[in-house]
Amino acid sequence: MTAGWTHRFASINGLDVHYVEQGSGPLVVLLHGFPHLWFSWRHQIGPIAEAGFRVVAPDMRGMGRTSAPRDHREYDVDAITGDLLGLLDHLGAERAIFSGLDFGMFSAYDLAHLHPERVAALIGLQNPFINRTDKPPLTLAAESGREHFNHIHYFSEPGVADRDLDAAPRDFLRKVFHALSGDADYLVSWRHPPGTTYIDALPEPPPLPWPWLSEAELELYVENYSAGGFTGGLNWYRVGDLRWEQRKAYVRRRIAVPYFFIGSENDIDLAVWHGDEPLKRFHEHYEDVRGVRILEGAGHLMQMERPREVNAVLLEYLATLT
Repeated sequence: MTAGWTHRFASINGLDVHYVEQGSGPLVVLLHGFPHLWFSWRHQIGPIAEAGFRVVAPDMRGMGRTSAPRDHREYDVDAITGDLLGLLDHLGAERAIFSGLDFGMFSAYDLAHLHPERVAALIGLQNPFINRTDKPPLTLAAESGREHFNHIHYFSEPGVADRDLDAAPRDFLRKVFHALSGDADYLVSWRHPPGTTYIDALPEPPPLPWPWLSEAELELYVENYSAGGFTGGLNWYRVGDLRWEQRKAYVRRRIAVPYFFIGSENDIDLAVWHGDEPLKRFHEHYEDVRGVRILEGAGHLMQMERPREVNAVLLEYLATLT
């Protein structure tokens, strides 16, 4: 699985950035969310590189082996967009095809709004667009959190989630990965009252290995988050209101670069976090939608759960761009 991977470090936008690279050709950048690492793209890097692309998968700001500023304000739109621009400059690339999940994909959407000349195309996984809410996200999370457990509200208080997750990284990671998969019901966590910890709210998973995650693979995540802690990843949530304000600048603008989407039928984000019938609203956000595919069975972590199917669609989309 590791054949062809090269680990690199670079000083980018004031950070020490770790990334993995393989292949040559048009640049494809894969961006992860929380609580993930570059390693969440382990099944995609090789096949995309073998198809004739240069693939780069960084550890995003605050996670993995990339620097983690303590101040949550250092995770705003300007900072993260600066990371991506700096990465492209470091790689000597005028532009790239970006794909990602969660915060990673939202960062690519920001880049496409602010610097479309640096984005050749977007391939969104699970998260179809940046939500346009009437209230700031932490306000909405607090309202929900007064009724039942809400992970964003739980994450928003500095020091609380950090303490709980840093004390039990393996328990948290195995529970959250299972809960987000197509084999579980994430909404079980909402049945718990306010004040519950995330680890206690998540359902108990079956013993490892699972069909899509081994003990050794989980251990790599545990090792990284044990070393760096969870605060960097949690800061992506804590800066949510600031990013909400910054994104008002393009709230009614559509992204013009070519856009593709891959979702799955059991994804909690598509079911809950993007409003009613998000798959019918691409035209509100993009001028050039070129492909939409929904995969059966998989949950939120489909690039790990169903790598063969995800890779087939990714390579189909990428072939149209070359």
